[in-house]
Amino acid sequence: MLRATKLTDLPADFGESVVTIGNFDGVHRGHAALLASVVELARERDARSVAVTFEPHPLKVLFPDRAPTLISSSAERLELLDATGLDAVLVLPFTKELAALTPEEFVREFFVDGLRADAVVVGRDTRFGVNNSGDVDTLRELGAKFGFDVRVLADVGEGHRLSSTEVRSALTDGDAERAATVLGRPHEVRGEVVLGLQRGRELGFPTANLSPESEGMVPADGVYAGWLVRESLPTADPEHRMPAAISVGTNPTFDDVPQRTVEAYVLDRDDLDLYGETVRVQFVKRLRGNTKFDSIDALIDQMTRDVDAARDLLR
Repeated sequence: MLRATKLTDLPADFGESVVTIGNFDGVHRGHAALLASVVELARERDARSVAVTFEPHPLKVLFPDRAPTLISSSAERLELLDATGLDAVLVLPFTKELAALTPEEFVREFFVDGLRADAVVVGRDTRFGVNNSGDVDTLRELGAKFGFDVRVLADVGEGHRLSSTEVRSALTDGDAERAATVLGRPHEVRGEVVLGLQRGRELGFPTANLSPESEGMVPADGVYAGWLVRESLPTADPEHRMPAAISVGTNPTFDDVPQRTVEAYVLDRDDLDLYGETVRVQFVKRLRGNTKFDSIDALIDQMTRDVDAARDLLR
């Protein structure tokens, strides 16, 4: 997949395209259905399939106090878009100047002159142009004017529209299962394993602590069943993806962790040396919220039960 940040990054012989537009945060099942339609139509028309998106999220530029926590990092979003089979992604740097373009100016510059759009495929709630003044009716009018087809897809979902907002809400509630239903996969946080306080090892449950600079939305505090994925190993390796009990939060029993952390104990393993590795921690189900225990023994008893519950769930 070709990754471009400006139209001049595209080769001169790029040809005609079938285009879609959106933020695609998390690349959930609704996004996937839309992108699959783009890829299929492009193949039918012997054109290139292209997604146009933005960096950073438009709200971060226009209304920073309303900008959402992103589900996935920019790098993960591109990987997920790549997996859909797209030929190219145009990641436009979002600026106030770009936001000021009228719907017609935007379509003319990027869809018509830049990407030579033969067709544009969008969802019913698509908005574009200054103050989000353009909608699907605007797009149809511009398609008739400039000579490209417009296809508007129905929402994907069981009785409701799937959205990135729903994923964020689920993760804020600690509902990893609902997030996975919308995403079509477990939600994950990716980061480097760094040295922590090593308290888990002292308690008999050595954990891999993710760097505070990890990528991906961290779900609500609590203990989760999930998976630890080692990016350095091939998928066929049995240690590429291992079952884990995951803790998110500040460890209220000890009350000495200054910021929220994500740490994963690989079930029944105390021999792993993961320091410096980049891993992905995938959240399957929240087992419980965080609790402050009266004693270390009570904490260890609960951790043992958490591990047993995670093992039963992931088996």
